[in-house]
Amino acid sequence: MSILINQNSRVITQGITGKTGRFHTRMCREYANGGSCFVAGVNPRKPGENFEGVPVYGTVEEAKDATGGNVSVIYVPPPYAAAAIDEAVEAELDLVICITEGIPVRDMIRTRYKMQGKKTRLIGPNCPGIITPDEIKIGIMPGYIHKKGRIGVVSRSGTLTYEAVAQLMEQGLGQSTCIGIGGDPVNGLKHLDVMQLFNDDEETEAVLMVGEIGGTDEEDCARWVKEHMRKPVVGFIAGVTAPPGKRMGHAGAIISGGKGTAQEKLAVMEECGIRVTRNPAEMGKLLKSALN
Repeated sequence: MSILINQNSRVITQGITGKTGRFHTRMCREYANGGSCFVAGVNPRKPGENFEGVPVYGTVEEAKDATGGNVSVIYVPPPYAAAAIDEAVEAELDLVICITEGIPVRDMIRTRYKMQGKKTRLIGPNCPGIITPDEIKIGIMPGYIHKKGRIGVVSRSGTLTYEAVAQLMEQGLGQSTCIGIGGDPVNGLKHLDVMQLFNDDEETEAVLMVGEIGGTDEEDCARWVKEHMRKPVVGFIAGVTAPPGKRMGHAGAIISGGKGTAQEKLAVMEECGIRVTRNPAEMGKLLKSALN
């Protein structure tokens, strides 16, 4: 099994005619079952056109009705990306993955408010996307580094997602699903949301969780893990300690009042039974030892 996406997902690319949308749609279609999974694109100014055989529609609703699309991926520029999320949510898609970086926080606050009570789940923005190895990838991650297996990966950092996967592969460990949730301060699925899905997935045996400084998402997830998780969890927190009120890396990596430091997050995770490493080169080895 996998979580959120599989070979039966039908994907709509919002922003398919732009340079980034074209490139990554092509890469995703060339991976595993992507040729049958990516069924439509959207550009309100270019309905009726096509991209390498993929039809382009004027709206998400039209693309959904014509093709049965239930997932969208967004490569729309920052000023318009929140509105693109809104459109996918109004079309009642199951899942929206927003790759776009630099969306204004105010726009995302409005979008998250509009999503209340809606069925659509959001991954991102400012994320690498999601992959179920050997089935489907939706996003910008390099597919060739992944292999199907039983380890779930959830990370705020795109680069560290790739590093974690590379280390798992060195240990002979494939992945069930890998999700980069993004590091913006206002986003969709959190570590906790993904951990709950992995806990319920019969074919996920353990989870590697990568966090960053700033906020309390990792601590909230750790406390849930302590009470409910039935599988081993290994964790790492990325980020150099920044001066109070400053940020390093992602927009969400803000330390306020001494809270949100890597040290504090790691301490809470350890208290909650998560095995942690302070060395990013040891993530894969630690996960394998947790299995043993």
